[in-house]
Amino acid sequence: MSGLTARDVPVRVGSRRADPPFDWEDDTTWEPALRGMDAVYVAYYPDAAFPGAARAVGAFADRAVACGVRHLVLLADRGSAEAERCEQAVRDSGAEWTIVRVGFITQNFSEAFLANLVKAGVVALPAGDAAEPFTDAEDIADVAVAALTESGHAGQIHEITGPRLLTFADAVGELSKATAREIRYLPVTPEQFISSLTERGVAAEYAKQLAGLMVEVFDGRRAQVTDTVQRVLGRPPRDFADYARETAATGVWDAPAQSSREA
Repeated sequence: MSGLTARDVPVRVGSRRADPPFDWEDDTTWEPALRGMDAVYVAYYPDAAFPGAARAVGAFADRAVACGVRHLVLLADRGSAEAERCEQAVRDSGAEWTIVRVGFITQNFSEAFLANLVKAGVVALPAGDAAEPFTDAEDIADVAVAALTESGHAGQIHEITGPRLLTFADAVGELSKATAREIRYLPVTPEQFISSLTERGVAAEYAKQLAGLMVEVFDGRRAQVTDTVQRVLGRPPRDFADYARETAATGVWDAPAQSSREA
């Protein structure tokens, strides 16, 4: 959003707290949010790779076209079958379209349950030793802004990656270096991952869907880097090490203070 406002582009935020409110699970909120819009950035919640996403995205895209939206920019997961169905639904809507494909978003490490795992010192995921070109959220946002505001992006698939491949062990090693403390990566089974999430209060259905997605995409299918950020923005993509160093400085991964007990 900041990239759009910096260009003096009128913006309407699609969220349940916005005015008018928008909720993916309540299609009566869609039309008021779409009315008067020319271009829309479509980021399905909780994820375009989760079951049912394509049905919702397709219905939304059709509604958007009926409301006069000319251009849809879809955020989609690289290599996910459900995300590919979302892409097709947007193409079939009749609007001009741009697809922004991304892999594992770097900022996941500093948000929600993953931030807590990093803080605790053990990042347990069902990702094996798959290599991933971690995608920085700032790069995604800048490419999406370009697609929404500049000509030449209609009908294009912008597949965004970081500048290099890292295994999750490599990535966690960068976090350990940035925080100057021991953090290790622990590969686990999907069942172990689901159990660990539910024990932390994560809804079981979400945990199962997330585990299923990781099993699907962390099989080497995304182990390539692209030149999309350089080509679209004229600058290199942000490196994972830079993210780790800058984020560590905020204190988000500081180890929890040890409580002391009086004798």
